[in-house]
Amino acid sequence: MLDSPQTRSENADFRDEAAITPYDHYGELFEAVALAHIFPDSKTFADAIPRQPPEQIMEAYEQQRSQPGFDLGAFVADHFYSDVLPGKGYESRPEHDLITHIDNLWPVLTRNSRQHPRWSSLLALCEDYVVPGGRFREYYYWDSYFIMLGLAASGENHLVRAVTDNCAALIHRHGHMPNGNRSYYLSRSQPPLFSMMVELTERQGLRDAIDYLPQLEQEYAFWMDGEETLAPGESHRRCVRLSEEHWLNRHWDDRTTPREESFREDLELAGISRRHAEALFRDLRAGAESGWDFSGRWLDDVQDLSSIRTTHFVTPELNALLFHLEQTLSRLHAAVGDDSKAGDFRHRALRRRDAMDHYLWSDSRGAYYDYDFTRGRSSVHLTAACVVPLFVGAASDAQAERVANIVANRLLAPGGLVTTEITDSNEQWDHPNGWAPLQWMAIEGLRTYGFTELADDIADRWLALVEDLYRRERKLVEKYVLYPGADFAIGGEYPLQDGFGWTNGVTRALLAQRAGHQ
Repeated sequence: MLDSPQTRSENADFRDEAAITPYDHYGELFEAVALAHIFPDSKTFADAIPRQPPEQIMEAYEQQRSQPGFDLGAFVADHFYSDVLPGKGYESRPEHDLITHIDNLWPVLTRNSRQHPRWSSLLALCEDYVVPGGRFREYYYWDSYFIMLGLAASGENHLVRAVTDNCAALIHRHGHMPNGNRSYYLSRSQPPLFSMMVELTERQGLRDAIDYLPQLEQEYAFWMDGEETLAPGESHRRCVRLSEEHWLNRHWDDRTTPREESFREDLELAGISRRHAEALFRDLRAGAESGWDFSGRWLDDVQDLSSIRTTHFVTPELNALLFHLEQTLSRLHAAVGDDSKAGDFRHRALRRRDAMDHYLWSDSRGAYYDYDFTRGRSSVHLTAACVVPLFVGAASDAQAERVANIVANRLLAPGGLVTTEITDSNEQWDHPNGWAPLQWMAIEGLRTYGFTELADDIADRWLALVEDLYRRERKLVEKYVLYPGADFAIGGEYPLQDGFGWTNGVTRALLAQRAGHQ
């Protein structure tokens, strides 16, 4: 039994430590642990808690590594604590229905923010937070919005506000919302849903959206960094200028090293790839920022992950969410009487919608597609990302009708909305898997434009799928196969995870809607 790691209070300043990741600290030791398969999951060591200051550990490693009989596994055990997941032994009770099960899971998935391990990769948070579950034992950006939907439906309003306040605090501290509250996630973000979090928090009557205006502006500045210096055809970080009039955004990561949570896997992939390793690592990292890690939508060869080209695409869902952020900033600046800024952001939202129509909308195919701006052509892959412009109200009525038709005829599966039509990639964000956030955005987007019957059909199919697995296995999982004949989803870099935050959130919100309609 491990004793407790040394901790600091929540008021300590972690900024200097947060800028340095485990790989920065441990270098050769980190790589040696990954390649020696000390842990089945690379993330385990990235999350491990040092027993001493990192410099002392590295001094000991340099002294001992060349000695006869040196045992790397024993060295790691001597110098690090395991970041054990609290609540691991939770088991559902057979007499509980799905709503009761989800409501009982929220405290199991809630983490205490007031004590954080010293020298670890975990970033301090100001409030308690809810984690997805399984190997995902920290606060994640886009997961958290969909978790909030369920918290609101369960009456956990204190956690609804806490999720938003944590996001605001991280944006204030680091200039953007990281992928999650780990130092190794700081070089990237995830789909920008903070404006949606603020909107939900305000709708619940928990806090005025104006309180978050500074952080909303910081978020926007992060995504648009470099905008003013770009000539047509140029890009900088996440911002792409496509023409004199059009700017759109892509996913990016500032680092070009293997992802620390998947270090061994990235090194091994680079070892069999003909690509320059730094370019490969950046595209893998950008794929992680997209939240779709991974999908054939990013690949030149859908069966070869090393052909990933995430940074070459501007996408419907990213730009739709930034459209929502621009609209939110316009509304809030108008509310505080700053008509100049309100007008500027209104113009930016209209400019983005025009660019989306020009580059992401395919009139010949009747849906939104990724656009490969380095090759100057639209992607061939239809994906569920085409529903997100409807979710934020960026589509025209005519566009929404055509997307609804595409969804009904090509993306609707027995269990809900299919992720892509790509059937042979073995990536988890492809057919035949379904994911809770995509169901929610499709359902709400279709309802916004009056396609209620189709929206209800997707909701009913998804709830039947989740409820069926719950009856048989007494759990909710990260993703689902949408077709009969297979219990558990396939593909990806890690085993299927139980828990599971955003499945709980979306399912609980849909069940509340169903109850409200009865």
